[in-house]
Amino acid sequence: MPRPKNPFPGVRKNIVKGKIYWKFEAAGYRCNIPGPYGSAAFLAAYEAALNGAKASAPTAEAGTVSWLVEQYLGSLRFLNLSDSRKRTIRNELDWLRETAGTIHFIRLEVRHIEKLMAKKTGPTAANTVKKNMSMLFNFAAKKLNYTGPNPAKFAERMKVNPDGYHTWTDAEVDRFLDRHGAGSKARLVLLLALNTGMSRQDLCRVGWQHVSQKAGIGRIAYKRAKTSVAADLPILPDLAEELAKVPTDRLLFITQDARPIGYKPETLGNWFRDRCAEAKVPGSLHGLRKAGATRLANAGASDWEIASYLAHADTTQAKVYTKKANRSTLADSGFAKMQTVSNLSEALDGKGKKSE
Repeated sequence: MPRPKNPFPGVRKNIVKGKIYWKFEAAGYRCNIPGPYGSAAFLAAYEAALNGAKASAPTAEAGTVSWLVEQYLGSLRFLNLSDSRKRTIRNELDWLRETAGTIHFIRLEVRHIEKLMAKKTGPTAANTVKKNMSMLFNFAAKKLNYTGPNPAKFAERMKVNPDGYHTWTDAEVDRFLDRHGAGSKARLVLLLALNTGMSRQDLCRVGWQHVSQKAGIGRIAYKRAKTSVAADLPILPDLAEELAKVPTDRLLFITQDARPIGYKPETLGNWFRDRCAEAKVPGSLHGLRKAGATRLANAGASDWEIASYLAHADTTQAKVYTKKANRSTLADSGFAKMQTVSNLSEALDGKGKKSE
């Protein structure tokens, strides 16, 4: 019988004094991978190891965009980013290397930056190209003694939807739950995201170790991967009902179908988007996070109460939701006053009898 293919090339088991360790080695790059095997922490470390192996490969020609990207990826500024931010920006910079890597960056002009932006689909992706190129030019000026202009700074920014990701409506949530019944993974993911405000990377690593009982109330506590801000939230009844169906010996709440290991954040997002298509709703995981904050704001929650749900260190973003809720409330009260004035006099209403 053929030996099954290693799902994680470069990783091998290492047993020391009866304990199992995982080692990664590729392209001259070596490091340890934390266990348990296939967990969210394992996957994140493995991806970081792959990136480290790429970074250790021969460098590009000096002065090219690829070379500039490599200088940035090897800097303390990049290394100090959170793991989730590293993954995101690495993917974005890899695209720049593939698209314009051989060009010497000092030859780039505003028109070249805008042509690069035009290669992306959608205004947000185009503006990300502008932002990253500007960041690279600023890095070159501060760390590489570059004294030329920053053409990305003057490239035209594309107009985007000011509201960003679509915020789920209550009707869309109900439609999704009708399509994905009790006990389904899709239903569990939605209720976790909606009731806790977790982002993709946090959903990928949450499990029973984050659940506790306080004063007879089930709670879920975690530290957000992106900001390291802690959240401690009550478990609402609909979420508690779904969690009761998850085996108590399972490390992660959300695991893949083919094998009991966690998801990468991007993979989970893509999987959930397919479940949204099945339910015919225009949703995303981030849109659920916004929906939860909107529900709190409409219920009269304060800025800090919403910030606690979002696991934010300040109330800057929370104020966006409370302002929207306050506008709606003020509009209602304003129209109510108009109705009150209208009812003061039948003559003013035009309902009085005409004079003879």
